[in-house]
Amino acid sequence: MYIESDNTRACGDGVGTLPGCAPLAVPYVPFQQESAQKYGQADALANGTLFPGLNLPFHVKVSPGNLPRTACAELQALQFVLVELGLYLDTHKEDKEAFQLFQKYAAALEEGKKRYEAMYGPLTLCAAAKDAAYEWLDDPWPWEYKQEGAGK
Repeated sequence: MYIESDNTRACGDGVGTLPGCAPLAVPYVPFQQESAQKYGQADALANGTLFPGLNLPFHVKVSPGNLPRTACAELQALQFVLVELGLYLDTHKEDKEAFQLFQKYAAALEEGKKRYEAMYGPLTLCAAAKDAAYEWLDDPWPWEYKQEGAGK
């Protein structure tokens, strides 16, 4: 809310028209087409969208080459793509190609989780319940592992 000072009037919530002191904005919402072009999972994560047509010029973009090449980053990218595809399918449920891609990434995520948990332990508390003993807090944590060939 705009606070009244010397020669200005209050700019509060009004009924009806937009007050004269309200800021001007020009919104733009791109329209998604069916069977739209899609980034690969690492590029999607780095760009903040799976769809190049929705890739607006944000200034905090990460280069896909700068993403860590770890099992955890791979799972993060897969999960990101699944969320993006799920949001797309919410409005384009007839797009069979997108649904098949969703199924492919869902299977890849499940397989990736299994490999990750076999190497590092459970990813979630629910996964910790699958083992014979509670191993959620056992060391080392994933970020404490060194990449092969890296100096210690």
